[in-house]
Amino acid sequence: MSTNVSSHAEKNNLVDVEFLLELPKTLSKTNKKWQLAFIKIYCSRTLLNCAKHATGKPGLFPRSLSYTAIDLDHHQDHHRDFKVDQETLNDLVKNKNQEKLQSLGGPNGLVSALKTNTRLGINEETDEIQSRRSTFGSNTYTRPPSKSLIHFVIEAFKDLTILILLGCATLSLGFGIKEHGLKEGWYDGGSIFVAVFLVVAVSAVSNFRQNRQFDKLSKVSSNIKIDVVRNGRRQEISIFDIVVGDIICLNIGDQVPADGVFVEGHSLHVDESSMTGESDHVEVNLNGNTFMFSGTKVADGFGKMVVTSVGMNTAWGQMMSHISRDTNEQTPLQTRLDKLTSSIGKVGLLVAFLVLLVLLVRYFTGSTKDESGKREYNGKNTKSDEIVNAVIEMVAAAVTIIVVAIPEGLPLAVTLTLAYSMKRMMKDQAMVRKLSACETMGSATTICTDKTGTLTLNQMKVTDSWFGLESGQASPSCSLSRNVVELFHQGVAMNTTGSVFKAKGSSSEYEFSGSPTEKAILSWAVKELKMDMEEVIREHDVVHVEAFNSEKKRSGVVMKKKGEEIMTEKNVVHWKGAAEKILAMCSTYYDGSGVVKEIQEDDKTQLEQIIQSMAAKSLRCIAFAYSEHNDGDAKKLKEENLSLLGIVGIKDPCRPGVKKAVEDCQFAGVNIKMITGDNIFTARAIAVECGILTPEDETNEDAVLEGEAFRSYTQQQRLEKVERIKVMARSSPFDKLLMVKCLKELGHVVAVTGDGTNDAPALKEADIGLSMGIQGTEVAKESSDIVILDDNFASVATVLKWGRCVYNNIQKFIQFQLTVNVAALVINFVAAVSAGEVPLTAVQLLWVNLIMDTLGALALATEKPTNDLMKNKPVGRTAPLITNVMWRNLLAQAFYQISVLLVLQFRGRSIFGVTERVKNTLIFNTFVLCQVFNEFNARSLEKKNVFRGLHKNRLFVGIIVVTVVLQVVMVEFLKRFADTERLNWGQWGVCVAIAAASWPIGWLVKSVPVPEKHFFSYLKWKKRS
Repeated sequence: MSTNVSSHAEKNNLVDVEFLLELPKTLSKTNKKWQLAFIKIYCSRTLLNCAKHATGKPGLFPRSLSYTAIDLDHHQDHHRDFKVDQETLNDLVKNKNQEKLQSLGGPNGLVSALKTNTRLGINEETDEIQSRRSTFGSNTYTRPPSKSLIHFVIEAFKDLTILILLGCATLSLGFGIKEHGLKEGWYDGGSIFVAVFLVVAVSAVSNFRQNRQFDKLSKVSSNIKIDVVRNGRRQEISIFDIVVGDIICLNIGDQVPADGVFVEGHSLHVDESSMTGESDHVEVNLNGNTFMFSGTKVADGFGKMVVTSVGMNTAWGQMMSHISRDTNEQTPLQTRLDKLTSSIGKVGLLVAFLVLLVLLVRYFTGSTKDESGKREYNGKNTKSDEIVNAVIEMVAAAVTIIVVAIPEGLPLAVTLTLAYSMKRMMKDQAMVRKLSACETMGSATTICTDKTGTLTLNQMKVTDSWFGLESGQASPSCSLSRNVVELFHQGVAMNTTGSVFKAKGSSSEYEFSGSPTEKAILSWAVKELKMDMEEVIREHDVVHVEAFNSEKKRSGVVMKKKGEEIMTEKNVVHWKGAAEKILAMCSTYYDGSGVVKEIQEDDKTQLEQIIQSMAAKSLRCIAFAYSEHNDGDAKKLKEENLSLLGIVGIKDPCRPGVKKAVEDCQFAGVNIKMITGDNIFTARAIAVECGILTPEDETNEDAVLEGEAFRSYTQQQRLEKVERIKVMARSSPFDKLLMVKCLKELGHVVAVTGDGTNDAPALKEADIGLSMGIQGTEVAKESSDIVILDDNFASVATVLKWGRCVYNNIQKFIQFQLTVNVAALVINFVAAVSAGEVPLTAVQLLWVNLIMDTLGALALATEKPTNDLMKNKPVGRTAPLITNVMWRNLLAQAFYQISVLLVLQFRGRSIFGVTERVKNTLIFNTFVLCQVFNEFNARSLEKKNVFRGLHKNRLFVGIIVVTVVLQVVMVEFLKRFADTERLNWGQWGVCVAIAAASWPIGWLVKSVPVPEKHFFSYLKWKKRS
């Protein structure tokens, strides 16, 4: 008997010790110390007790207590002692191993094995998170290494013209050293080498920096926010912070952040096409498929999952680690510029070939003379080395003409301006996902915008309520019967995707999570109707859920009391949704005292007027309905003969500054259309408040209409009316898509905002898809081109301004570069044909190329947007890239430069009384300074004051200063390298004066009006006629 008692005592003591050691780590540091002290005392006494029983047994050798040891710091390794390892977890989901899941005790057993809790989640202490991360890994994946600087250097050297120049430089260097020795002979070839390497280095560094910029943006865009439950509190964390054991809350449009197992939820359907390629949605529930894969999207319903594998342990992580972001994405503008570059390149190639031909003919016919006046080619008397060297110089000059002629700076300018604008737009709350959107936004003619959260603050609050035909604005909880209050508690607590959390302690505030509408209703029910959400959930079970649907604009739930069988006659149905939709499903209503009354025709009219009056005050109207019995199948909710419980009005104030942003867009010639799911009265009130509807629109009967009416029109009617529509109420995502298609068919460039999963088709169809960063689902974000991070319409207007700035900056650079191209080609060609030599050497032309392409692109591509951009009409889809204004400006400047430089070429020596080398230096110096001064002219295509805002663009000023300093160095100190002669102060003054004349010429030219119709359109018209 004593042995049984002692063994029983021993078991009890061990159980008690195990219980003590299993306590959660939720205590404060002070309490932990007291707890450890208590454990030590208790364990010591228990061990002594065990030892007494052990020594009392016959036949056992008494052991010294000094041999008994216990690790009292049990908590350090406690959390790593999971009942399932990573290999098992990986196999579980990847192979959909249902048998293994059942052996662990199903989803609930898995939750226990991972030491977590479906309702409370894991402990959010740092030690706990770190322990799980070190045991199971972090939710990050290994990215492919970024392209190094060496990669871009090699890419730059692959350019054919650069390779030809290097070949010429090598030959020139070899023959030069052979003829003049190493000390004197390296200059010609060496200077070409240095110039080529300088051009390559600047180009490679610039491309490398842009690549790094795109990589940074890629990391930001992949940092998705996910709802998790930790310590019983629903909270939003980064996808990278998720650990195994986390309980994830999933709603429509969310991306599944890791591999896991479904633990609770309703009507959950997942789009696994990103993993399997199958377009059909997969249903996830506790009875069938419970496995969820990282990277898939929630298509319908809502639920919770427990995370089993993260990061590189998931198939998605392994796949993403081998995918690098394509930074070579070609935008439409870059494609157009490539064609322009190709056309100019062909002209340059032709000119270079003609120049080479003329130079060769003149050389071999003895028409050219050296500096001492002797013929350069003397038949057999001329050494072969001299002939080869002369030919190499001619080929180098011709190739350099091609280098200057081909405007490779155009793609660089586009890349620079896109990268710069992307970086700045990030600060202005817009994250660019697709490069092409930057420039396309500048051409936008119509913006179709959502209401909620974009035009409004998305800070919703219930400000009005009606119970039957009685207003409950004063104090609903006092005037309502207990029965109605309880039904409201059920309808709110059980039919929601939100949650309520209150930390322990009477003074702590409630925390509400979910969509803004859900949070507003939960807050109202808790504070006004004294709802205890946990108690309601404890007392009831959900049988079936119909998740909110943007087509039906309502959500419903079938529920029963805890413990009751699932019988249709005992199932209760609750609906919540758009007031007029719910009202149409009701045949009776509850008054404030809890009496059920029939809805007569007069009552219905009165209820409709109540909804309209609330909507006219810009309130979103939500109605609640109920039925005691659910007819038919438990999974099909009753949709008629319901009882109306009440209507609440939710106020969502307009954003400050939204009216001005709308006016700015309208002033810029961009049409604003509001597409909303709210009823027509709420939509009209908000549109008037935001300035979308003006007093003039009162005479336009098509200005405001419902989505259903738009849908019912024929295609021809839609095309006739779509431009006059300003507001579309009670619209579905299909209506939005239909409107976008109609507008595009009429030639509009359309930008669309969207936040829901069902907005994805419209976002993809639009020229520019703008998703919302806060309320937007991951599906919407992935379908969009730009993410508006603060969900604010003012940010949409800013994106429009930046889009126009990108387009405008590129046009400025095209004008600047084509001026240089035309001037350089004409001067070299005329000089070669008439004099048999080119005034600008290969090194000089490469230097001009560097100023023009890289530094010029950097200076002009980084101009910030001005308000003047919003005064112009949108350019639309078919506007020419080079406008009449640009042709006027560039031809005037090019003609002036050609005239002056040709005078210097043919009369420079006699006018200034200088040598041939000084004359050529004057031509080179004047040509470069002309580009420096013309860079100021290019800052504005039409404004006469080109210095406005100059002090704000320090980069532009810095580049001008650097260019001038380097030019002085080239002329004065690098004589042998640049093939120049030093100039005196008077000669410098002449060069600066000639170049500075481009300012007054630019001012005068901008006074010359140009026709709006493009010049080339007249040529096309003549061809047709």
